[in-house]
Amino acid sequence: MIGAEGAPSGAGPLAGVRVVEFAGLGAAPYGVMLLADLGADVIRIDRPNAAEDPNVLAHVAVWRGRRSLGVDLKHPDAAATVLRVLSQADVLVEGFRPGAMERLGLGPDTVRSVNPRIVYARMTGWGQDGPLAPRAGHDLNYAALSGALHTVGPADLPPPPVANYLADLGGGGMLLAVGVLAALVERERSGIGQVLDVAMVDGAASLTTFVRGLEALGAWRDIRGGNLLDGGAPFYATYTCADGRFVAVGAIEPPFFAALLEGLGFDPTLAALQHDVARWPELRAAIAERFAAEPRDTWAERFAGTDACVTPVLALGEVAEHPHHVARDAFAVRLDGPGPAAAQGRPMPAPAPRFSRTPGSVARGAPLPGAHTHEVLREAGLDDAAIEALTVSGVIGAARMSG
Repeated sequence: MIGAEGAPSGAGPLAGVRVVEFAGLGAAPYGVMLLADLGADVIRIDRPNAAEDPNVLAHVAVWRGRRSLGVDLKHPDAAATVLRVLSQADVLVEGFRPGAMERLGLGPDTVRSVNPRIVYARMTGWGQDGPLAPRAGHDLNYAALSGALHTVGPADLPPPPVANYLADLGGGGMLLAVGVLAALVERERSGIGQVLDVAMVDGAASLTTFVRGLEALGAWRDIRGGNLLDGGAPFYATYTCADGRFVAVGAIEPPFFAALLEGLGFDPTLAALQHDVARWPELRAAIAERFAAEPRDTWAERFAGTDACVTPVLALGEVAEHPHHVARDAFAVRLDGPGPAAAQGRPMPAPAPRFSRTPGSVARGAPLPGAHTHEVLREAGLDDAAIEALTVSGVIGAARMSG
């Protein structure tokens, strides 16, 4: 699914949509990756020396599908050059603190004055306003303040970090992509773009809507590890196997719970205890003891072909080889871009969701920062003499890697 370095394949429902991304970390690059996977032509604006920063290269997996324009945004002449590129764009994505783009001479009013159709998407942790807007934060902070983190983990321990899935990627990058797509649809009616205030704390709060609804109905207790879907129920939990690996059990519905009991070799009359909360500790101990008697893959084989909702908890290195993923080419993409040679070729998730007529694809690997500087500026109407002048003045820089 990786094409050669060059022009986009033209595939995907967003073919013909141009996105200009101001390079950043975390949520925004992931959201833009989703747009690139769906066929958008993405130009990322990088610092000319970005490839020399190992912290930047650590994010190479979500860089795929871009071209890179190397620009020193702090140079006094940079804004005029970038505006040339933005005048041809459909979407702008930036992930700086509030006010940073305005200080660079690239705020929404300025950009929309040269391109009133542009969708200007601003990704931050706390939003563009409010008392926390200027403050630093990370996924864990946004998830904490949204209430999402409070629902994770056992009751007798502090809530654990959940990688950066909750606020950063789910509440941030995913909703960035949703917002951009919605704004593009609306633009077809109105003919003009708009500014999106995409805050990770808002997105993380949105993810709690279902649980908050249960709580409002009295179907969710405000304690961790005491509810149906947070590990409180013994039939919706993870268990340790004889080899130290794990299985996940999601046997919520009575027929599925009955299949679980059968696979574990338990008396089927135990099905009557499924929703007897007072007996949950006893039931959990019995299930845990049984799973601990055999290795993970033995249980996976035993429950294969059943509706007991028992699956192995796969390590990252195992996922791509699972028969289901192999059958669906779910990890057909390979990591391709700057960074350690040992990392190249690692399996990566394929574009999702899947489209019947205009499937997404990964037309390019991750670019070296600044690799497409001259190409992008020529498309913006600059000739070789103008590009050379910008190079000499230090506004732009070609790709380079520290030796």
